[in-house]
Order: sequence, then C-alpha cells, then structure tokens
Amino acid sequence: MSNTLPACPKCTSVYTYEDGAQLICPECGHEWSVQGPDTAATEEARVILIKDAVGNILQDGDTVTVIKDLKIKGSSLVVKVGTKVKNIRLTEGDHDIDCKIDGIGAMGLKSEFVKKV
Repeated sequence: MSNTLPACPKCTSVYTYEDGAQLICPECGHEWSVQGPDTAATEEARVILIKDAVGNILQDGDTVTVIKDLKIKGSSLVVKVGTKVKNIRLTEGDHDIDCKIDGIGAMGLKSEFVKKV
C-alpha cells in the first residue's frame, strides 16, 4: 500500500497524521494542508481576486490600515480610522479578512474598508 504521508516540513518527523484536509505533526504541533498540483493554482487565483479599497492585491500575512470607522455589531466598540491590523488571513465569504485587532480581539473585515500598508 503506497498511502504514506509526507514528513513534517518543520521538524521532519515521520509520525504525521491526517485530519480532514490538514496534515498534523504530533511531535511539534505543526499543521499544513495537503496540496495537489491543481490546489496551489486554485488558491493562487483566489488570492489575486481579493483587493483592498485602492486596488492593491492582498496576501496572507499583510498589514493593512482601516480607512473608515467601523461599528462592531452587538457591541459599543468602534474600530477607528487608521487602526493598523497586522498578519491578516484571507478567507472566502462576505468578510474576506480574518484578523485580530488589539483591544478588540478576533474579527472579520471586508477588504473594501482597508488599505495595504
């Protein structure tokens, strides 16, 4: 049977296991996705489609600035203009950016309200 999983890219452990679409290393805790030859091309095409308010292409790990006061639903908190958001993660759906904002926490943002720094 040739159903062997690849070694962990972080610590080179051979004891990796599959959990859905993710591979996990039990020794160092590193998680990565299983990517076939066409999966990488599909993800690259999706990332190109997500742009900020001025048309810059966004990528995972970018730093962005909020360009408009954003009220947080169900709360009295407001994300003020000029707030820097570091290490964003791009997602699919209505809110296409997942991030953590200091003083507020984890939340989703729309790319139309941010500008790449």
